[in-house]
Amino acid sequence: MRFRDRVAFVTGASSGIGRACAVRFQEEGAAVFAVARRGERLRGTFEHYAIADVRLEDQVSAAVANCVGALGRIDYLINAAGVIGTGGILDTPPEEWERLFSINVDGIYVVTRHVAPHLIENGGAIVNLSSVTSLRPYGNLLAYCASKAAVDMFTQCVALELAPHGVRVNAVNPGVVVTELHTVTGAVPDYEAFLERSKTTHPLGRVGRPEEIAALCAFLCSDEAGWITGGIHCIDGGRALMSAR
Repeated sequence: MRFRDRVAFVTGASSGIGRACAVRFQEEGAAVFAVARRGERLRGTFEHYAIADVRLEDQVSAAVANCVGALGRIDYLINAAGVIGTGGILDTPPEEWERLFSINVDGIYVVTRHVAPHLIENGGAIVNLSSVTSLRPYGNLLAYCASKAAVDMFTQCVALELAPHGVRVNAVNPGVVVTELHTVTGAVPDYEAFLERSKTTHPLGRVGRPEEIAALCAFLCSDEAGWITGGIHCIDGGRALMSAR
């Protein structure tokens, strides 16, 4: 129970990697404050939660205040809220570009800005969910690739800023993981075929599981990772080693 008496603030906790992270921290003894836009998926699993849009200052501020009021502190921040969208420079309308950046980048900025003062008090840790697509270009994913590249740079800048306060900040960059990310947006029309093809683009021959990503996030917040900050950590079955296709 390495996170006993610690508090984890987890966004995107209603599904996928965010939910897996919240469950993992809870299993390891942390008190979890789960945040998502869909409250029905939080009730019954998490005692402490807030329904909030990470882009909105007032909702985030209220969620952080509720967390500290109920649990007394925040030690870990997992920024897992995110969306995907397809399109290139010729067919990505401004509103779609803005949607992806507002959630994937602005949301992390807003949440981190409100949580960071509490982490400084306790010498905590932040993990931002990025993507293997941040590391090199992928076709038809312009806004998504660019937004995740921004997450990586944000991570490193904040890591440098908060290091003197004893707060560590890292990014986790998954390859294809079985979640609702691709299906709820319609980004992948034939999801089963996509997963099957992904076995050939990941050298280890399979796609990832949310629990595997959560395990890395937990490690990066643990005392065992006490000398790791500003890292961009691929967990992708070797996907980043492959040529673009």
